Amino acid sequence: MPLQVSVISPEKTLFEGSVESLVAPAFDGEVGILPGHAPMMTLLGKGTLRLGPDGSGGRFRVEGGFLQVVDNAVRVVTERASAA
Repeated sequence: MPLQVSVISPEKTLFEGSVESLVAPAFDGEVGILPGHAPMMTLLGKGTLRLGPDGSGGRFRVEGGFLQVVDNAVRVVTERASAA
């Protein structure tokens, strides 16, 4: 079962869809998320959010915000984001 991912900035929703995995820049290092991940919430740092294997589903530069994982749904709410 793929992850249902939303990437949201103050201006707009940048991505809404399914991916196999993602890697996000947490405040204390990168965090990888796969289907079946335990529920979690973390603060985001500054870096590249990579959707899908090797970023094949999309890449975004993010700065701050948070990431939430619940039941294979991942919500990324960021203060600033742009396509990378």
